[in-house]
Amino acid sequence: MQRKVPELSVGQVWNGPDIPDSAKGWDNDAAIHALVDDLAARRNPLDTARTRIVEFANGLPRDQVNDKMLLLFQGLFDTLNRERIQVISGISRYAGKQREIADDLRKEAARVDAMRGKPDTDPDDLDRANERLTWETRIFQERVQSLTYVCEVPTIIEQRLYSLSKTIGQSMLKQ
Repeated sequence: MQRKVPELSVGQVWNGPDIPDSAKGWDNDAAIHALVDDLAARRNPLDTARTRIVEFANGLPRDQVNDKMLLLFQGLFDTLNRERIQVISGISRYAGKQREIADDLRKEAARVDAMRGKPDTDPDDLDRANERLTWETRIFQERVQSLTYVCEVPTIIEQRLYSLSKTIGQSMLKQ
């Protein structure tokens, strides 16, 4: 369990120099934009992404390294933070739907219990209602398990951003 923090701040993942306002225009640089898209994709292994950062920094003219690294950081921060916000929003919607399903299951269970208590209940109707309740309960429980997994995604995104930010900072030239 972790506390819900809807949006990250730069200070949580960056301990390098101040990010200039001009870095907000990172998406105007086609090379930075393409690299951000590649590095942000969780399907790409983290080690590969860190290597790509170092290679990118090493391929830059010395006088551009720090400026480009700051652009890269800002792009990754914006992209991964936005992705994380979307995931958290989706988790909230999913959890809300789960609450609705839980309420419906309680009502259905009460209805099935009431059917059991009536002596004139058709046994076939009771069997069908019980099967439906069992099936819906199973689906609910599987969704609970999925929610547990999905709740790990924001942390995975944070860890990726922190790791890549650290590599960016290490790739900058000391002044």
